[in-house]
Amino acid sequence: MNNLARFVVARPIYGWLLGLACFLGGLHGIENIGRLEDPDYPVQWAYVITAYPGASAEEVELEVTERIEDALQELPHLKQLVSKSVPGRSEIRVELLEEFGTDETPQIFDELRRRVLEAENSLPPGAQPPLVEDDFGDIYGILYAFTARGYSAGEIHDMAKLIAKRLKQVPKVAKVASHGVPAEAVYLELEQARLAQLGFSVDDLAAGLQMENQVVSAGSALFDGRRLRIAQPNAFSSVAALQSMKVGVPGGTEILRLGDLTTIKRTLVEVPPEVVRMNGESVFTIGVSITPGENVVAVGRAVEAEMRALLNDLPLGVEMTPVFRQHVVVDEAIGTFLKNLAISVATVIFALMLFMGWRPGLVVGLALLLTVLGTIEIMYLLSIELQRISLGALMITMGMLVDNGIVIAEGMMVGVRRGQRPEAAAVASVARTQYPLLGATVIGILAFAPISLSDDVSGHFLISLFQVVSISLLLSWLLAVTIIPLAGTYLFKPSAPVSEMALYSAWYFAPYRWLISFGLRRAWLTTWIILAITAGCLYAMQFVKASFFPTNNAPIFYVDYYLQEGTDITTTAADLEPIEQQLLGLEGIEAVTSFIGRGSPRFTAVLVPKQPNPAYANLVIRVSDLTQLNEQMQRVKRLLAGERPDAEVRVSRAEFTTGDGSKIEMRYSGPDPKVLRRLAEQALSIYLRHDLQDRSTDWRPQSLELLPRFDETKARLAGVSRNDVARSLAYNSLGIQIGLLRDGDKLIPIFARAPDAERADLQGLRDRQVWSATQRQYIPISQVVSEFVLLPENTTIRRRDRVRTITAKANQPPGYNANDYFERVRPEVEAIPLPPGYTREWGGEHEANEEANKALGKRIPHAFGIMFFVTILMFGALRQPVVIWLTLPMIVCGVAIGLLVTGLPLTFPSLLGVLSLSGMLIKNCIVLVDEIDKRLAEGPKSIGTMMMASLSRLRPVTLAALTTVFGMSPLLTDAFFREMAVCIMSGLLFATLLTLVAVPVFYRIALGRRLAGG
Repeated sequence: MNNLARFVVARPIYGWLLGLACFLGGLHGIENIGRLEDPDYPVQWAYVITAYPGASAEEVELEVTERIEDALQELPHLKQLVSKSVPGRSEIRVELLEEFGTDETPQIFDELRRRVLEAENSLPPGAQPPLVEDDFGDIYGILYAFTARGYSAGEIHDMAKLIAKRLKQVPKVAKVASHGVPAEAVYLELEQARLAQLGFSVDDLAAGLQMENQVVSAGSALFDGRRLRIAQPNAFSSVAALQSMKVGVPGGTEILRLGDLTTIKRTLVEVPPEVVRMNGESVFTIGVSITPGENVVAVGRAVEAEMRALLNDLPLGVEMTPVFRQHVVVDEAIGTFLKNLAISVATVIFALMLFMGWRPGLVVGLALLLTVLGTIEIMYLLSIELQRISLGALMITMGMLVDNGIVIAEGMMVGVRRGQRPEAAAVASVARTQYPLLGATVIGILAFAPISLSDDVSGHFLISLFQVVSISLLLSWLLAVTIIPLAGTYLFKPSAPVSEMALYSAWYFAPYRWLISFGLRRAWLTTWIILAITAGCLYAMQFVKASFFPTNNAPIFYVDYYLQEGTDITTTAADLEPIEQQLLGLEGIEAVTSFIGRGSPRFTAVLVPKQPNPAYANLVIRVSDLTQLNEQMQRVKRLLAGERPDAEVRVSRAEFTTGDGSKIEMRYSGPDPKVLRRLAEQALSIYLRHDLQDRSTDWRPQSLELLPRFDETKARLAGVSRNDVARSLAYNSLGIQIGLLRDGDKLIPIFARAPDAERADLQGLRDRQVWSATQRQYIPISQVVSEFVLLPENTTIRRRDRVRTITAKANQPPGYNANDYFERVRPEVEAIPLPPGYTREWGGEHEANEEANKALGKRIPHAFGIMFFVTILMFGALRQPVVIWLTLPMIVCGVAIGLLVTGLPLTFPSLLGVLSLSGMLIKNCIVLVDEIDKRLAEGPKSIGTMMMASLSRLRPVTLAALTTVFGMSPLLTDAFFREMAVCIMSGLLFATLLTLVAVPVFYRIALGRRLAGG
């Protein structure tokens, strides 16, 4: 088995079985493999959310956030804690170290819950039990909006429940979530004068309701040998039942109907948790999450079929509109990719047949087709889905997949033309090159290894790139040493022997023969020329723009719309109504979906939903023409700036990264909020001087609070506590929950509040009355509250790793590079003096890029070290590996030229392309050096021998580069791979031209006097 070609040629059945397995397996894999839009990767964070009603942001921070963070700080898996404290609510984002995978995350989150339970015991009275949300990895890729005009909130609730129940029954649907379902409440409105007249408090009413409506056991009775449960009748299941409730006045004998005492109405809650609208009309949404690893397209079609059947069962007038259908997007994207893949395969085969002749071209093309099909089947067996990255990997390696086959086929063709039988030529070609090609293939794979070894988000996102490259390249080697020799024995025909020089008589050999002859005879001069070209390109790299991840090519963009902190959600919703209509009037905008009060559901892998905020709205805007997307974004931004100049508006398009912040961010950390705000304002003023846009801080401007100054002395005399005053004010504003109304599966809260006329005037709070439990009567609130004062307050306090931190954010103007503007403002911002005890650090794209490069940088030395070690093992000496690796800097030449000519930035994916380029280049160099070594060992050690060895490898090396360039050309239209494709195509093209000269020249110098001049 030292020579697989000899084994397969002697026993062709094994070769045909291998080829048939690849072909049929590929067809099976294409039909059954999982399909996604973007690769799924773990979201390594959870939120701990704790309600603390009535507390200020600072009280929430010190009494709740601090105590929970103290318990969580001990977690060994913790990367960082990021918290936000707002009035009445604590949000702590727990970010785990990225080295932990999806299998370990659930166990870590269980430990997190135990820590939170321990911290719960130390929370202040009034703080509610913390809620741990750890399902942010779920992607609701199928999102529908439903319009139900004229139906009540209860009916809409039942519809949403029915839809969710039916869709959950579809096989391989993981979760179904609803948003925007209107919430109901029952309001009991009691006039202050009437309460005072009766001497009746809200607490008395709440106690009566609880007694009447409490679910308690009524026991059981023995009847005819059976134990019968005695059922308790449900007290309140309707407003009519509430109205009929009898209420007794304490201290008296009068019994009243509750309906005579109050106005009772069942309606929508006054302050909804969220509002969802589509094209200006109220809707509720249903999001469907598909089980990880399943075929999104197949499951999506099953969901759509169930939805069509379901629409027939819904009441008349209910309409459904898709917001996002991941399966349709994936189907179109995969279809486009497969078409591009087919074009790429056809292009490569055509190029091979053009330059090698139809027989060897057909043989190598057959191996390429089987390699691609076989790779897809192995991906299916290993549960690697077809998605943007894995399909891109196939196209990136398209040229590399034929490298091995070209070398084997070239060797066979030369052998046959020199008089050998095809079988003997096949065995000789494989024997001569199989192990160098295997080593070169391993080195090519190792060039992608830093991607797989990276534990950060980018590593998880791009892991399938390494996996697919490894599978396809190893399979290409196996088929090159088996299928190509077997097919070649059928297609290659013996011919009259010709001289070796006649083999290289084609027109394209003449220029190279002159160039290599000049280089080998004037080695040092040629070396200096090569070094000068490389140095010039290295210098030119400083003019290449830098970026992190490219933008997405989905025809949607997002608007983050913030009003003044503290704005009521109904005000935010009303503010957006005319804006939505104006947006819909813009030409080219197809749909506007508004999520008011919180962010949209996570319907794509790279989307990070915003947490609840009544002053916030997230608009998802779909356009009809992707080419007009940037222009539409600017029109929308101008419109919003004109309509609401006081609002904070950020318009952005989807990117291939989960970052939800701004491009340029400076974080300041320290104890005093006033100092932090002053530092942030100084940074924002610098941003303004440099025309940066979307300038803001994540603490938002201060809001106003209404503070009643409590007179404790008078209050004690009156028998009134702070709690009594708080309940009186709550009763005269939003209301106090005093019970529940049970309507089927719905538990509807019952609120007691003052009538609208008494709650409408803020000044009227001074005229309110407060109940004194000791005196059993109402007294004017002015007796216990000296005054009401409006004061500014920090409604948002953010911390990172338990230290108060404010972020000054901005974005570059549209059409410009963020890194260029970052470098402009960086020295000025860093020159701002910091008081003692305060620190700063850059965030945004700079931090993300730095973290990704740092993670990659830690792995590159290991990967390159192993690659160099493998090269040494292949040659058993140092001279050849050193010669090969000296050519590595030359990849910069083409990269710099390509990016500067196209004006594209060097993104993180394109940096990975440069790394893979190094593997391609070294692989070609190994093939060339190995041939030179063999020729020098077999013949005279002369310049002429080196020339012939170089000529013999011109066609395989050049074809390998050209097929890579042709194979990757369809990626130039893909938003994610465009920069990477330019780097690899231009880099490989220029580097190949240089190395075809540089490798022999460097080797000539390394051999020195051991090489004869002839």
